[in-house]
Formats: sequence, C-alpha cells, structure tokens
Amino acid sequence: MAKTRVGLIGAGYIASWHADALRATQGVQFSAVCDPSASAAQGLADAYGVQAFTDLDDMLAAGVVDAVHILTPPQLHHPLALKCINAGLHVLVEKPVALNAAETREMSEAAAARGVQFTAGHNFLGLPSYQRLKSALAEGRLGRVSTAEITWAFPFAALRAGPFSIWPLRQSRNLLLELGPHLYAFMTDLFGPAEILHLETGKEIALPGGGTRPQSWRITAKAGGVDVTLTLSLVETHDDRSVVLRGSSGMARLDYANDTLAIARANSSDLVLNPLRAELAQSWAHLREGSRNAARQLASLNQKSPYGLSFRGLCTETYDAIREGRAPDARFSGASAGHVMAALDATLARLRPDHNQPRPTGQPKPDVMVIGGTGFIGRALTRALVARGHDVRVLSRGASGPFDDIADHVETVSASLHDEDALREAMRGITYVYNLAKSVDTTWQAALENDVGVSLRIASAARDAGVRRLVYTGTIASYDMSDPRQTITEDTGFGPLEARNIYARSKAECERRLTQMHGQGIEIVIARPGIVVGHGGPLQHWGIGRWHGAGAVRIWGHGRNILPFVLIDDCAEALVRMIEVDEAAGQSFNLVGEPMLSARGYFDMIHQALGAGIRVSPGPLWVFFATEAVKYFLKSRVLRRKGLNRASFKDWKSRAHFSPFDNARPKAVLGWQPEADRARFVERAITQANLMGF
Repeated sequence: MAKTRVGLIGAGYIASWHADALRATQGVQFSAVCDPSASAAQGLADAYGVQAFTDLDDMLAAGVVDAVHILTPPQLHHPLALKCINAGLHVLVEKPVALNAAETREMSEAAAARGVQFTAGHNFLGLPSYQRLKSALAEGRLGRVSTAEITWAFPFAALRAGPFSIWPLRQSRNLLLELGPHLYAFMTDLFGPAEILHLETGKEIALPGGGTRPQSWRITAKAGGVDVTLTLSLVETHDDRSVVLRGSSGMARLDYANDTLAIARANSSDLVLNPLRAELAQSWAHLREGSRNAARQLASLNQKSPYGLSFRGLCTETYDAIREGRAPDARFSGASAGHVMAALDATLARLRPDHNQPRPTGQPKPDVMVIGGTGFIGRALTRALVARGHDVRVLSRGASGPFDDIADHVETVSASLHDEDALREAMRGITYVYNLAKSVDTTWQAALENDVGVSLRIASAARDAGVRRLVYTGTIASYDMSDPRQTITEDTGFGPLEARNIYARSKAECERRLTQMHGQGIEIVIARPGIVVGHGGPLQHWGIGRWHGAGAVRIWGHGRNILPFVLIDDCAEALVRMIEVDEAAGQSFNLVGEPMLSARGYFDMIHQALGAGIRVSPGPLWVFFATEAVKYFLKSRVLRRKGLNRASFKDWKSRAHFSPFDNARPKAVLGWQPEADRARFVERAITQANLMGF
C-alpha cells in the first residue's frame, strides 16, 4: 500500500517534533514543509531531506502531499485548515485547533463533507502512560472516581523575559488558548463534555509597554459527575504537569511530562503493616516507571523522550485510521476538539477584559534602528535611547513590540534579515544601527549563512543606506576564558576557534569580517556584553550553569571564581554611549561590570533576597566534556547525523569564565561607570529583577 505523504505548514519550534514523529510512523512519508520564511522552510527541509515551499498554493499545486499538519500561529488554523480540506487533504491541526468552538465545528463539518480526516493535535493523549491510566479507569481499579485535579505548573519564561510580541502574550485569553487545551483535552476525554463553574486568575505581571497578564489560573468544572479542578501556574515553579484521579478504591497520578503513572490502592493488612505496604507499593511503582523510561530512552538514544512519544502516539493513531479507512480515535476526533473548545469558550466568557495602557498618538521620527530590539538587551537599549532623546525604529519579526507606552517615539517594522533590499529600505533616514540579532545554529555551515551572512548583509545595507555607524553585539564567549592567570582586555585575541562551540566561533567570525568594513563608508563598533542580569532577564540564565527546572542548576565548574556580570541598565548605557562618543568608532568594548559575585555567591544572594533555595551543584567540566563526546559519537556514528560540532575541553573550561576581565577601556573611552556598590548591585540584579515572577 502506498504511503501517506505528509507536509508541514509552519517551520517553527514544534515542527521538528512533528517531523521526527512522522519519520517514526509506519506507512507515512514526510515529504514537504511550507513556511513564508524561506530560510526556516529550507532549513527544516534540508534537515529531513524533503521539499521546501514558501507558498501554500505552490505546495498544493505540486501534488506532493496527501495530508498536512498545520503548525502556524493559532489565528491561521481555521482558514488554512478549510483551504487544505477543500483541496482534499487530511488535516492535523496543532492545539488550539481554532480560536473558538464555532471555528472548530466548521472545520469538522467541512472534513466530513469532503470525506477527509480532521485530527486535533492533543498530543499528550498519545502517551503510553495515559493509555494505561484509561485502562485502569475502565477496569475499575480506581473504583468510582469523584474528583480530578489536572495541573500545568511549568514556568512560562516569556512572561518575564520576552519575547513579548509572541501570540500567547498579545491578550490574556491567548495564554489559556495556548496551554489550556492540554488540560481540557484530558478532562473531556476522561469524563465527557464539561460544565465550567468558576474561574479565578492571579499573580498578575506587568508587561513592558503597559498591560498585565495573569500567571495563575484556577478553573473548577464538572464533567461526567466528576468534580474537576484545572490549574495553570506559569511562574518559576517546580515542574508539575499531572493528572490526579481520586476514586473509591484508589488514586492515580499521571505525570504526563515524564510519561509515568503511579496508582495507590488500599491494602487489607493490619494497622502495623498497612502503612509500610502502602509506601512500598508506591516506591515500587515509581521505581518501575522510572526504570522503564530510562531503559527506553537509553535504548533509543533519547529518540523516545516522553514529549517525543506523545507525538508518536498522536501520529500513529492518525495514520492508522487513514490507512484503515476508519474514523480517528475519540481522543483526537473533531467531536472531542469541539468539546475542548466549547469548555474553553465557557471559561473565557468569565475572564475579565484586558485593560491595556492607551497608546500615545505622536508620530516617531527615528534616527536609530535597533535590530533585535524586542529581546532582553534590545528592550532596555531602546528605552535608554528614547530617554536620551532619540526616536527608534525597531526591526522585529512581528508587527508590534513591547513599547506601547512610548509608541510616539518607537515604531516597529518587519523585514527579513535575508533580504538586503528590504533592509536597505528599512534603514532610510537612519543614522545609527544596532545589530543585536543572533542565530542559534547546530552546524558551522548554518552559522555561516544565518549568523555571519546575515551580519554582513545588515552592514552592507546600512552602508548603502547612508548609515553613519553600526554597533554590533558580539559576545565575551568568543574569548578563551579557561586560564584564571590571564586577564582579558579588548587587546586579547580569541585564539584558535576551530574547536570552539559554534556560537562563540560564529560571533568571532562576524566581528572579524565586520571590522574589515570599518572606514569603508561606515563606522563599526563592537560591543561584547558579559553575563547580563537585572529586570527583564531570566532566572534560568545559561551563562551561569545548566538548569534542571527552576529549582536546580549545575554550575559550570566549581563556581567559586568571580563571574563577569553586568547590569542590564549599565549595559544599555554603554551601548548608547557608543553612538555618542566619536572616539568609539573602530573600537571594541567588553561590557563587564565591576567584580562582584561568583556563581555560588549569586545563588546565595538569591536565597537571601527571595527565599528561593535553588539546589546548586558543581559541574565538573571534564564530565560535561566526556558526556558530550559520547553524544557526539552516537549521533555521528550511530544516528549518522552530519555537520555536527564537537567543542574541545578548553572550550568547556571557558564556559566557567575562569579568566578575569579588565573593563578599563569602556570607562576611559566611553566615560562608562558600571555599578560599583555591591549592595546596590544585588538590589538591581536580584531583588528588583522579578526573577521568580511573583
């Protein structure tokens, strides 16, 4: 039988999970990807050896797909699904499948009329552990279920550190539409259509530019005679994504983030042995589940992570149903999607409207452009420029940014970083350009295209548009910081880069090529920020260590050496001075504050100031290096992946920032004065930084 050819519409983060699941699904051929961004479409297509399209009509006309997965922003799900259904294609739509129940119903009815399948992308219902939970429920092992608690307690970092222009943050209701389908899908599949009884929100957080968003949601409902509590907690919290069912004969706890199921049942032992047997049974259940998952991931070289398995379960059921000519399982059916969206509609009807700050009506006259202006440093820089009397044009992927309160001084425009003509046009009338863009690539070839190539294209467009000065943000990570006896200044070379991590290497290459352009129709200034901290920055900063949720971190190395911290406001101030000081032209500046804290000292201060006892463990660098060496061998030799990069042991030592920095040059040339008082530094870096979200 011919395989079902599947195309992905949308090449964002979630697309690779769908692509991996499709490749593991019997009877399926992943054949195409479509995204308006040519670089995103081609990048994903090249990684999986499929065709790339930038226009859906072109993909449909090519006749290369029998089914599509719609992975775009949610407001596009409904029109794209109808278009593909009318073209005779089966459709699987990521959650939320639509913006309301009416759109969902129209999609389902259109699929039925056209004789194709409409599947809801409620992936967690595809987990093996969830199937075991349903079996236990059906077999009566829990008895008569009276209550259920369904929880999503997992940090949503964008609420605190951005980007703030993403769809989930544009309205409070979008947060529930983005995350709520996971919880509501469990409720409706287990118990049937739900009646929403109550909604309570809390832990409001102020967004840059005005307006607030709730970080906690508590919904009570009744479904199939069961009292259900649904909880969303998006602050920095211990990861608890679970479904707890309480019945007359037992209690079940599904951890759907880790694909484990533990069932506690009463035993008939006497009062002495009863507690022991109960705890031993729970211990055995957790040992069994943990061992099963560890063995499965080890045997599959981590190809069967719980999250990955959820997509495999979804795809297996979807394409088995298509191949067998039957309706999909009720978990993923159009009717189930309709019940989920109806419950979400009923909940959102109880949500009070957002009260956003009115936008100023003045018209900006920008003389400065900030590329990457909606990121952590970019937001602070943009506001610092406005405070200094500049109007700013922010180049962003979205059409809006976190500057509604200063909209009379900031305008946001969109232009592809791969389109030099569009960049040149966007820079007309601009005197100064800041390039804060960065690309996270996994191969050197991709870095040359997406980081180095983009940086040169921006510089060329700026020169041709008559821009006077370009400020480029590199990184101190390009230095070899492995030797504590070496003090780093701007005159310190980067050393050999071939065995460095791709990010450090590509940033250094960008600097080298841009420096060669200085004086050829444009002035170039290089900024290398240190570990930037302060309000708007993340708690889980990977410049300090490898994080395991909000409550545990393995710091790079022993963690006793002083780290090159710099406050976000000090960093922004130095960047502004780089266009104000004539002598800065052609120079580079390491933006590192005064010596203050080690990694251990930083976390000690977090505990003292916030009461957050983060578990801090030293990270032996040789262990990190050896672990990555094993992964490199398995990926390159067993999984046959190409273009992989392997960093040297010296590169791993460099991540610990053993070498101290001398910040004399930015002080002397720019007149920069970073915070020198330790107490004020801690206040601004930690106490006032809203690291926990509440």
